[in-house]
Amino acid sequence: MATPAAELDLPFYEGRDVEQMTALPDGHWLARNFFGYAVWHYDDAVGILRDKRWHNAAGRIPELMGITNEEFLSRQGISILSAEGDMHTRLRRLVAPAFSPRSADRLRPFMREVISGLVDNVSAAGRADFATDICEPYPIPIICELLGAPKSDWQLFSRWANDVLEIFSLDVVDKLDLIMRTQDELDAYTRELIAERRSKPADDLLTDLIAQEEAGDKLSTDELVMMVNAVIVGGTDTTRNQLGCAVNLFAQHPEQWAMLAEQPELAQRAVEESMRHFGAVRGTARFASVDIEYKDILFPAGTFMAVGLDEANHDATVFHQPGVFDITAQKGDQPQLTFGSGIHYCLGQALARAELQEALPLLAQRMPNLRLDGATTWKPDGVGIFGPAHMPVTFDAGH
Repeated sequence: MATPAAELDLPFYEGRDVEQMTALPDGHWLARNFFGYAVWHYDDAVGILRDKRWHNAAGRIPELMGITNEEFLSRQGISILSAEGDMHTRLRRLVAPAFSPRSADRLRPFMREVISGLVDNVSAAGRADFATDICEPYPIPIICELLGAPKSDWQLFSRWANDVLEIFSLDVVDKLDLIMRTQDELDAYTRELIAERRSKPADDLLTDLIAQEEAGDKLSTDELVMMVNAVIVGGTDTTRNQLGCAVNLFAQHPEQWAMLAEQPELAQRAVEESMRHFGAVRGTARFASVDIEYKDILFPAGTFMAVGLDEANHDATVFHQPGVFDITAQKGDQPQLTFGSGIHYCLGQALARAELQEALPLLAQRMPNLRLDGATTWKPDGVGIFGPAHMPVTFDAGH
């Protein structure tokens, strides 16, 4: 008979701290946290993420953040980021072909053009705030190109992306009016773009999504608007922060940076290892949709479970020498978990991988002898995506 989780004598775990995780008493695989419980070993992380009874908590962020604004809550519709069951299966089936590696690959030349242009702006000086000069502006042109939005709207999209992503800020309650106003502007813009693509198809994601159909089922206009929002939310902050985390890591391992410049074919391995060693998405959360028994423990419906992705990526039972950063080594047979696992495995992972694979070798070649030039200011390690807010660097100029 399963033991109710509430009856267990468990250590308290604040989360997202690999050192604290390894310091927990031997034999413990479960801990309490501020919202409910936490797991951090690789097999438990995968076990929770692949169990469809544990639902994505993304849709309950307003509740967790204490938001009671009725107007804001009333407009929170279904998103592929938080949908479950048949709804999620249908949306995923319809949109998955548009997010294929092949679709991402067609943008690779443009990715190189964007990142090279950003380096051009700082190359002569030999110094930059890598977070604001390179990371912040990198994903927006690519998202615009992906959606088929014109270059003249890049700055508009950049503002919208920043404002919509305030939903993940710790002071979100004070920014609800800004978020709702931005959502309305983006909604109106997207509907115009959809109408244009219905009459004038192009070689872009929106056209692909409009064209996708299976057994007579197609995305509605409302669903297309939702997908554009999901692309902006899911594809902007993740990439810019992961690039910042990766380069900060490389700056502390100059021999790896030089190696990547000389051997750009290591890009794929460099991306996976940097995401494993220092992922921007350090954790995720699920809640029990029904009573769930796992490892002879009963978790009642409604129980929140934090899944430590960063900690799982450093599990010594899965990864060889997990504390060592090495882009040449095969650390184990299991994938890094920064993209998640299970039905909510990152839909845009092919695009994110392509963006990072194109950026890192080019940066290593054009910003040789990269060094941190002072303290990095990190974003709050709260509910959002972690990364540098400011990261001053110096490098050999003129490349």
